[in-house]
Amino acid sequence: MRALCNRLPVRSSKPEPSPAESGLLLLVSAIKLLVEIALMALVGQFVLGLLAGAKREGNFFYRTLQIVTGPVLKGVRWMAPRIVLDRHIPLAALVLLASAWMVATVVKVDICLRVGLELCR
Repeated sequence: MRALCNRLPVRSSKPEPSPAESGLLLLVSAIKLLVEIALMALVGQFVLGLLAGAKREGNFFYRTLQIVTGPVLKGVRWMAPRIVLDRHIPLAALVLLASAWMVATVVKVDICLRVGLELCR
C-alpha cells in the first residue's frame, strides 16, 4: 500500500501562477539582466580605462565596451540637466543603473514570493 501511495502525484498547496504573473516575472528578469549587463560594461570600461591609460581609445575591448554603454550614457545625458558636466555622466549612469538594479531585484523577489520559488529557478 505504501508503494502505491508513493506513486500518486502530489499536488502543491499553492495554486498555479497566472500567465500574467509568469509574464511579469519574465519581464522583470529581462530588465534586471539588461541592467546587469550595462552595469558590468560600465565598470569594465572604467577599469580598462585605468589600465590602458592614454591609449584606451585605440584599445579594441575599450571601444567595444563604449558601444555597449553608449546608449545608457546618451540617455543619462538627455535626462541630466545641462549644469551636470559631461565627465560626471558616467557616475550618474552608474548611480541610475545601480538604483534600477535594486528596484528590479526587489520586484523580482516580491513576485517570486507571490508565485512560488519553483518558477524563479
